[in-house]
Amino acid sequence: MEPRQKLVNSVDCCVDEALEGIVSSSGCLSLLRGHRVVVRADLEALRGRVALLSGGGSGHEPAHAGYIGSGMLSAAVAGGVFASPPPASVLAAILSLHDAGALGVLLIVKNYTGDRLNFGLAAEQARNRGVAVEMVIVADDCAFDQPSKAGRRGLCGTVFVHKLAGALAEEGCPLDEIVSKVTEAVKGIGTLGVSLSPCSVPGCLPSFDLPAGEMELGLGIHGEPGIKRSKVTSADQVVKTMVDHMTNPASQSHLSLKSGDSVVLCVNNLGALSCLEIAVVTSSAIHYLEGRGVRVARAMSGSFMTSLEMAGVSLCQDHSPCLAQPQHCVYQWEELHSGPSSERHARDLAHRSGVMRKALEAVCSALLQRQEELNSLDRASGDGDCAIQEWLQSHLVPGCPGQLLSTLAGLVQERMGGSSGALDALCPAVEELRRLTTSPPGGHMAILQAAVEN
Repeated sequence: MEPRQKLVNSVDCCVDEALEGIVSSSGCLSLLRGHRVVVRADLEALRGRVALLSGGGSGHEPAHAGYIGSGMLSAAVAGGVFASPPPASVLAAILSLHDAGALGVLLIVKNYTGDRLNFGLAAEQARNRGVAVEMVIVADDCAFDQPSKAGRRGLCGTVFVHKLAGALAEEGCPLDEIVSKVTEAVKGIGTLGVSLSPCSVPGCLPSFDLPAGEMELGLGIHGEPGIKRSKVTSADQVVKTMVDHMTNPASQSHLSLKSGDSVVLCVNNLGALSCLEIAVVTSSAIHYLEGRGVRVARAMSGSFMTSLEMAGVSLCQDHSPCLAQPQHCVYQWEELHSGPSSERHARDLAHRSGVMRKALEAVCSALLQRQEELNSLDRASGDGDCAIQEWLQSHLVPGCPGQLLSTLAGLVQERMGGSSGALDALCPAVEELRRLTTSPPGGHMAILQAAVEN
C-alpha cells in the first residue's frame, strides 16, 4: 500500500503554505514572523478587551485560523498535521496579544494530552511575565461510556466555545467572567462522529483500515479508534444511532436531552462527504430530534472541524446562548436561522389548511357534477383524462394559497397529462401570489380573485 496522493507541493512545507494561503486570501490576518501563528491584522482593536487564542494540530481546517476575527478568535497557533504546536509558538502568540493591549488572554484548548501540555507550559511562562492568562479545556466527545483517565476528547464543540467566548469578549466581559460562563457552557455541549473512510497525514499511510461498506462510530478527529463498527445504513438510521448513543443516560459521557429541550445543532463534515450527503444528514437530524420533542432552535451544516479527507460526519448539540451574536471571521458562518420551517409555520398553516380543504372539496364537487361535459371537452382536444379528488384523500392540504396552487399545478401536470395538464399548470394565481409582498384588504381570497380576473 502506498500513501494517498495529496495536492500539496511538499509534505514538509504544506502547513506553512496553507497558512500563507489563508492569510493572503483573507485581507484581515497576519502571520507572526518565525512562528505558525496567525493573528488579527487589527490587533489594536483588542485594547481593553480579553483576547482569545486557540489552536492545535493542522489538518482540521478551517479550524482554527479560519475563526479569527471580530467576535471570535484573536489568534490561532498551528502545529504540524495532527501534531500539537510547540510551547514557544503558543507563548509568542500570547505575548503578541498582551503587547497589543489586551486585558487578558483566554486559551481555548481541545482535550488532547499534547495540546494541554504545550498550551499549559506556555500559559505558565506567560504568567511569570505578568500576563493574565486562563485556559478552558473543551471535552465534548460523547463516544465512550466510561472515558479514560485523559477524559473526553475535544471535537467540533470547540467551535461553539470560540463563538460563545467571542461574544462575551466582544461585550467587554472580564476574563474571570468569561472563564466561568464558558466552563459552565462546555458541560452542555456534546459531539459524536461517524466515519465511512480513514484519513491520512500527507506522506503517510491511512490512519486505519475500514473495509468497504462499513462505518465506525465514535472515532476521534485524528483517526483515533471509535467504539464500534457496523454496516453502513441509511442516513436516518445512522443519525438515530448517533443521537441515541449521545443521549443514553447509562453513559458517563452522555448529553442530557429530553423532550421540551431546545438545542443548537451543528452537522459537521469531517472532510470528504459531498454537500448533498451533508444536507441529507442535516434533514435527518432535525426531523429525528423534533420527533423526540426537542426544539432545534438553530441548525447549521458544513465543514467546521475536519479530519483531512475523512468521509464522515459529526453531530454537535449545544444548549448555550450567544451563538447568534454577529462575528466577522475568515470562515464566515452562514446566518443561523431560528427554528426549522416545520415548526415556524405549523400553527398558522394548520388553521388555513382546514379552510383550504373545504374550499377545494367544494370545487371538486362542482367539477364532478360536470364530469361528462369536461371529459367531452378534453376528448375533443386532449386524451380524456382528469384528477385531484384522489390526491385530497391522502394528502395534507397546504394552508398557504401560493403553496396550494403550486402543488395543484404540479399535480395536474403529473396526473392530468396531455395538453390540458400543461395548460392548466400555467397558473397565473401562483405568480400573482408571488408578486404581492403584503396581503390586500380582502386577504387571501382577494389575491385569488385577482389571479382569476387576470
